[in-house]
Amino acid sequence: MTDASIKTNSIQMTRRGLVKATGVGVATAGLLTFVSSSALAQTSTEWDKTFPKSDGVAHQKVTFTNRYGIRLSGDLYLPADRGDARLPALAVSGPFGAVKEQSSGLYAQTLAERGFVALAFDPSFIGESGGGTHAVASPDINTEDFMAAVDFLGLHASVDRERIGLMAVCGLSGMALNAAAVDKRVKAVAVASMYDMSRVMARGYYDAMTPEERADMLEKISRQRWEDAEEVTPAFAGGLPETLDGVDNPVVRMYWDYYKTDRGFHPRSLNSTTGWTVTNPLSFMNMPMMTYIKEIAPRPVLLIAGENAHSRYFSEDAYKAAAEPKELMIIPGVDHVALYDRMDVIPFDKLQSFFEQNLVA
Repeated sequence: MTDASIKTNSIQMTRRGLVKATGVGVATAGLLTFVSSSALAQTSTEWDKTFPKSDGVAHQKVTFTNRYGIRLSGDLYLPADRGDARLPALAVSGPFGAVKEQSSGLYAQTLAERGFVALAFDPSFIGESGGGTHAVASPDINTEDFMAAVDFLGLHASVDRERIGLMAVCGLSGMALNAAAVDKRVKAVAVASMYDMSRVMARGYYDAMTPEERADMLEKISRQRWEDAEEVTPAFAGGLPETLDGVDNPVVRMYWDYYKTDRGFHPRSLNSTTGWTVTNPLSFMNMPMMTYIKEIAPRPVLLIAGENAHSRYFSEDAYKAAAEPKELMIIPGVDHVALYDRMDVIPFDKLQSFFEQNLVA
């Protein structure tokens, strides 16, 4: 589905009128399209991924519920020739603002081809998952989402519940590491192109945000809450530009090349459409997620980053903060987004051996 087709199908009404008429607001392609609460419980039955379907896996649409009662939507990938043996399993999510039909689904399907049961899921408030107001995130609730995925996998007939790991990409990596620290059922965790979302929102890139800038940002976001409450539905911060005309920022251009093109565009992805709500950073501003990263040990951590990635320092600092066993793998000559979907650079052989060696009962 293209941007044009989404806009054609969008019903343009006032935000307040739509809420009264239908109940729940969902942002799509720069416009606010509204659907009923019951519609959020539906999931796509067609193959609408940004990557081709593999003949080497069996695919199932699944749902499960987290500890807060939020219904999560996932794609379960199982090896096609798995037989009756119980297999090691992985819960996979990310990037931040992406959906399971994008990078996380590609990781899950590929790892299923290599012998794992892999669950790619939309975190709370994103994509086909529930939670009421969409286009928001929470360091706590999205950490819980990974643990709820472990709940689901541990009850599945094809899974050995004593051999479950976590795999995350980009902004959900911080939540995966946070979940692994507290959930001792997780035997190993790997992350690619890691972002620490609580750090970057609270301090800015490279921790460059001044105290005055932080105070000003919080002042504006706090006052935005009154406007959102008055309008019933939240204001959106805006996503990537529709074109790259006049855009020189290499990071914006890099993200645009994935999220706004056929390479990675998906109509349910916030990064392909509206972006987040203006008030989304609030809960991240004073809830650092890496506080207890040492408590993942003695279970292993693998951090993978591109040599030229603007985000590389997050992985390097997480590596320094974590306790042994830990490993930092730098992929030569690639940027942040290359690890979303480039099969020639994503180190799947390394991921396979890492999880095979460490997902042991």
